[in-house]
Amino acid sequence: MKPIAVKFVSHEIPPLNACSESKIFKLRVKLNNGEPMNRAEKKWLTENVRSNAYFRTAVPLMGWRFDFSDVLKKYVVKQYDHWAEYYAPDKTSLRSVLFGKIDQIVEIPDK
Repeated sequence: MKPIAVKFVSHEIPPLNACSESKIFKLRVKLNNGEPMNRAEKKWLTENVRSNAYFRTAVPLMGWRFDFSDVLKKYVVKQYDHWAEYYAPDKTSLRSVLFGKIDQIVEIPDK
């Protein structure tokens, strides 16, 4: 079971229970309880992992790092003759957050 979140800043931040009503906190708790994500949650997680500048497999919130490396897979995507690396729960959620024509999506297996 993953910890819900880890502090990643050096300054003072609100306690973790201040985030307990956030979508990201509830999703991490749900996954820790062994419940599967629905399609909307997968798309939401993919978009938030893709759009944050701090982490590749986590989402930051109020100085806390919510890690989802246990449910994310690594993909390389060929789009407009360029290859880029993304993390997503599945190909469907990755396709739903990318814009434009996608030539190819390849899953990179864990070592």
